[in-house]
Amino acid sequence: MSKVVTVIDTFGFFFRSFYALPQHLKTKDGFPTGLLTGFTNFISTLQKEHDSDYLIFAVDSKGPTFRNEIDENYKANRQAPPPELTMQLPVAIEWINKMGYKTLGLTGFEADDMIATVVKFAKEKGYIVRVVSHDKDLYQLIDDDKVVLVDAIKRKSINEAACYEKYGVTPKQFIDYQSILGDSADNVPGVKGIGKVGAEKLLKEFGTLDNIYANIDAIKGANQKKLIESKEQAYMSKQLVSLRDDAFENLDFEEYKMDVENPFLNIYDELVQYEQNAVLRTLHAKNMVSEERKEQAVKKAQEEIEEDKSAEEFKTTLITNTKTLNEVLSQLEELSVVAFDTETTGLDYKTDKLVGFSFCFNEDEAYYVPFGHFYLGVGEQISQEDAKEAIKKIFKSLVVGHNIKFDLHFVNKFVGETLKPYADSMILAWLINSEAALALDKLSEKLLNHKMISFKDTVKKGDDFSSVELEEACKYAAEDAYITLKLYNLFLQKLELQNAAHLIDEADEIEIPFMQTLLEMEENGIALDTVFLEKFLDEVKDSLANLTKEIYELAGSEFNINSTKQLGVILFETLGLPVGKKTKTGYSTDEKVLNSLIEAHPIIPKLLEYREVYKLYSTYIEPLLKLAKESESSRIYTSFVQTGTATGRLSSKNPNLQNIPTRTPLGAKIRQAFVAPKGKKLIGIDYSQIELRLLAHFTQDPVLVDAFNHDKDIHLQTAIVLFGEEEAAKKRNIAKTVNFGLLYGMGQKKLSDTLGITTKEAKEIIEKYFESFTTVKTYFRSIVDGSKHNGYIETLLHRRRYFDYENATPMFKAAYERESVNSVFQGSASDLIKLAMNKIAKTIKKENLRAKLLLQIHDELIFEVDEDVADELGKKFQSIMEEIYELHIPLKASLNIGDNWSELK
Repeated sequence: MSKVVTVIDTFGFFFRSFYALPQHLKTKDGFPTGLLTGFTNFISTLQKEHDSDYLIFAVDSKGPTFRNEIDENYKANRQAPPPELTMQLPVAIEWINKMGYKTLGLTGFEADDMIATVVKFAKEKGYIVRVVSHDKDLYQLIDDDKVVLVDAIKRKSINEAACYEKYGVTPKQFIDYQSILGDSADNVPGVKGIGKVGAEKLLKEFGTLDNIYANIDAIKGANQKKLIESKEQAYMSKQLVSLRDDAFENLDFEEYKMDVENPFLNIYDELVQYEQNAVLRTLHAKNMVSEERKEQAVKKAQEEIEEDKSAEEFKTTLITNTKTLNEVLSQLEELSVVAFDTETTGLDYKTDKLVGFSFCFNEDEAYYVPFGHFYLGVGEQISQEDAKEAIKKIFKSLVVGHNIKFDLHFVNKFVGETLKPYADSMILAWLINSEAALALDKLSEKLLNHKMISFKDTVKKGDDFSSVELEEACKYAAEDAYITLKLYNLFLQKLELQNAAHLIDEADEIEIPFMQTLLEMEENGIALDTVFLEKFLDEVKDSLANLTKEIYELAGSEFNINSTKQLGVILFETLGLPVGKKTKTGYSTDEKVLNSLIEAHPIIPKLLEYREVYKLYSTYIEPLLKLAKESESSRIYTSFVQTGTATGRLSSKNPNLQNIPTRTPLGAKIRQAFVAPKGKKLIGIDYSQIELRLLAHFTQDPVLVDAFNHDKDIHLQTAIVLFGEEEAAKKRNIAKTVNFGLLYGMGQKKLSDTLGITTKEAKEIIEKYFESFTTVKTYFRSIVDGSKHNGYIETLLHRRRYFDYENATPMFKAAYERESVNSVFQGSASDLIKLAMNKIAKTIKKENLRAKLLLQIHDELIFEVDEDVADELGKKFQSIMEEIYELHIPLKASLNIGDNWSELK
């Protein structure tokens, strides 16, 4: 049987351990131990399994490597690791040698080159190699099942098949794949403008980088130009990513024999000192440690521990004079990363004011600058003019905020300029985990084990921040900036360790510009016709009064229709209707229950109608009218939430304009209230069947591709495939329901309910669909399998959504399977519309067009433009939307121009 060599990418493993385990693991004296705990867990596992003959810890050498001679910018932008990690690294390295194992490193080379050289010598001897690493640079070493990568945290092995499934290329193609793709984390340039999909496609067609350039004339479109322009960078990238397997001339594997018996006994004292209790319990259980040794170790550890004290707090500094402020700001450079936050009198930038701002550019000290506090006895503050200049100076550096769109509304208005941020830690948190709580205090507690000062403990009820005493205000405000900087640095590390450094570029190139696009849309607002709304309000009130009277007559008594408790008694006790489900507070009367009783009594349709009209009245008409009357120009201003959904779709609030009803005539009528002012027109441009087009793009299904390429009716074509030519026309609606439903994980029960057919018929239709569209079924399956294997799906632009299958119940696992498919399509549609909105916003500004982007409602954009250029600009924006991204099939968008929103369909 072949011998097995386990070689560890040591620093990579330590980094991954550090972030995989809870950040709050510390000894009693505050020394962090997450990395050390991960390391001891790993060694314990190795000892239990003992399936290796040789164990080698590959390490990076200090100083530059041969790659820095190829390109001096190589790894130049790498962020310094957090101090909690660097404190543990030397301890862990020391433990390796003390336990009886050996490290392998060489000046001028990286650990990856050590690993490549070990692999070469091991293969010559016929040994099997297990490389413990999460680093994609090592995929090039995978060789059938002779050399595999092992993710020690997830306990998964990666062979050739897994490599191909994840990246669409073989390990032998991986160097060329990285040469095209580049690596922003290491400053490997690659071919600018070609991403994962493009690189994969090129290598599938041409096999190698050399062959791609040998056939450059056969490559069509933009990719040819990109390849030609970046040829030098591509080949330099190839040098940078190619691992050297000649770092040393020979290797005596016997020096690395994994025959250390009880390695933990050699570091027993340190295990006590660093409170590695799980390992200590195991040692004690096996009676390996003498009582005397235990007592000595405990005594020694206690002597080394100082008196109890919490981890050193960061310093908060109040700046109240201009000289001090300028001295601090003089430390900032153009490339300084500065966390920035504002304090205001309220949440509405149109009526509330800035009170002060905080900033932090190192993890030792954060500052608060007050200029708008107002209370009896308030001390010296910075003048407003000096505050404006200071903010502008800060924004010449790399400014990071947490939900900085909110701050920019106030800041831009205050300084009279449009300032540009560098990054947003909330957006990074969302890119890391789109379903996590994103509030600064929640992230601080969860990831930094730091409980922040609360707003309600700082600002008295009924007061605003301007009344907070300066010293107290400083503690609260400076903490916000400090935590923002800590989280920002942590998120950069996390993204690299999740093998998702490309999402840092995604944030920089798409999400931050998109945030600024949304900021402008929020400031544009949209006009309302208040006269129309007042008439409509009266009409709806009359409708509610009539419905109320009819419901009382049908019920035989008067009651509060909006009280679910009273309604339940009327329906299920007075009228004796069959009971659906009961809750702790009484009978359930939700929409699903009422719909199931629609034939049982004439009161039910009236109740459903009443609810819709009442929602229209209370949620939309009355609040919109109130907001419009508060504005001199009768405009309302929504807030768009960029990070509000897991799929990337926008949501909006105060008011919510994403979910205005359209299903009924009364609901649709409310859109007539959204108008173009005099001399203006509204333009609506709506992507046509964008998710089905993405389905055709991803699956390359011949029927779907043919239908879209030749502008055929996609639902009719599907109906022809499912039901034949003769039945197709009358069953087109069924095909449409199936086409869209399956993208949203619709099963046979939902399909039967939607179409009013039996579950058996629904099952037969779904089976027939997948039999007819085998490529679709295969693709759906690949999404689900990929989400289980990787723990995430990726959208068109490689944004991720994670799914925790390992800890999910069967019900959640089934939901994850449905959501993984839906997320690919909804998320990719969201990617496309973001790209289009960014380009349109940039074009409007650059060309000084007489147009404003007002709203995004799912796949539709709404603009306000000058009447005389409406046709011209409508076509211009339509072209941008249709040409924003090159799919295998054309993107189409419909264009409508009108005086109000309801005319845009």
